[in-house]
Amino acid sequence: MNIETLAAKYSAIPSHWRLSTLGESLTAIIGGGTPSRDNPSFWGGDIPWLTVKDMRGRRPTDAQEHITQQAVKESATNIIPPETVIMASRVGLGKVVRVPFSTAINQDLKALVVGPDLDKSYLEYWLLSIATFLESIGSGTTVKGIRLERLRQLPIPLAPLQEQREIVAELEKQFSRLDEAVANLQRVKANLKRYKASVLKAAVEGHLVETEATLARREGRTYETGEQLLQRIVEDRNATAKGKRVSVNQADHGGLSECPDSWVWATCDAALNSIDAGASFKCEERPPVEGEIGVLKVSALTWGTYDESESKTCKDEGRVEEKFLVRDGDFLFARANTIEVVGACVIVGKTTKQLMLSDKTLRFELCPQVLPDWLQICLRCKFGRDEIERLATGNQESMRNIGQERIRQIRMPLPPLAEQTRIVAEVDRHLSIIREVETEVDSNLQRAQALRQATLTQAFSSKLPVQGNQ
Repeated sequence: MNIETLAAKYSAIPSHWRLSTLGESLTAIIGGGTPSRDNPSFWGGDIPWLTVKDMRGRRPTDAQEHITQQAVKESATNIIPPETVIMASRVGLGKVVRVPFSTAINQDLKALVVGPDLDKSYLEYWLLSIATFLESIGSGTTVKGIRLERLRQLPIPLAPLQEQREIVAELEKQFSRLDEAVANLQRVKANLKRYKASVLKAAVEGHLVETEATLARREGRTYETGEQLLQRIVEDRNATAKGKRVSVNQADHGGLSECPDSWVWATCDAALNSIDAGASFKCEERPPVEGEIGVLKVSALTWGTYDESESKTCKDEGRVEEKFLVRDGDFLFARANTIEVVGACVIVGKTTKQLMLSDKTLRFELCPQVLPDWLQICLRCKFGRDEIERLATGNQESMRNIGQERIRQIRMPLPPLAEQTRIVAEVDRHLSIIREVETEVDSNLQRAQALRQATLTQAFSSKLPVQGNQ
């Protein structure tokens, strides 16, 4: 889309409106700058210094960094008066704010000083109405921006000043209702997240279904306890160990609560027959297309579902190893990531791309006595996350690592196999309900955003019902 196309959208404005340009409607466009980082006397003052990262809402309350009066005098930045409309013109195109305090701005922002025929709020809403257009006309290779001359040429439909204020009042009335609805939807999302956490917590504490011990007593039958199940895992491994005796790491019970009746504390070592890791090598930073082979990124596991698009393309056929290809049903685990998501795990559904494990994405081969879904529940619940964070290594929060030996030390509760099956089914039932509600909430949030944009579009074509044009 170009400027002429935008102007054509305003061809049907009322006859008492006029089509102006942004440059004609403003008395000034003020740029900013960044004081030298090498001069410590420029930083840590009492003047807010606004950047795009401070534009997280339309009314910021402060800036992350502050500069001194000396920095203002000796750099290209400028002090912008309170309530000036500030837009992102280089990074974050389409963002717009008004701050209730004087502030300096950096070179990615422009302050727009209105003329006598333009209301500040009207300008702000108009910029929001063309946010997508502003993103589309940005130019530049590394960072897209809008040149000052092009900014001045933007066509803006101007209603009479009083009608501008009436349009603003109507928009604020409608957006107030819309904001309330969005806030309610966000609260529902937060409640769903808490509900999911409580389901997982109940699952690993033995409160989600009747225990196998309770059922067996009521039905007058015997059953295999968690401790007997753990012993069977050891016996099965010894039967295939070719004469070498093996064991599984026993969980240190120190600081752990009592297990439910017939459960036992174990470690992930009990669940794991083996762990496979891929390799790290140079790839093309794009997902593979048909006929190509790719390598998983750790972000393929981050959000709890297997995302094949989070991959890169292997261009060296000599690096392809079929044994590292991800298969349907694989249990994958991210051994390195930020502290919040290191240890993210997924069970792969249907694969559609040929993707190999990387050195940071591991595949667990589980013993048959521990259900993959039960292990996933244990690793995703709060206790499991705490265990992963306890055992992860690394000094930086931005990248933590948990090696294979430490993975095997993660403590986990082990119920009888029949009880694992019932718990997994009940967790799946609850999570299925949560997913359905989340989908509906997300759909309504998208509708709210579309309605907001449609309302803005109507406002600047005189189709919004306000007092001035009824």
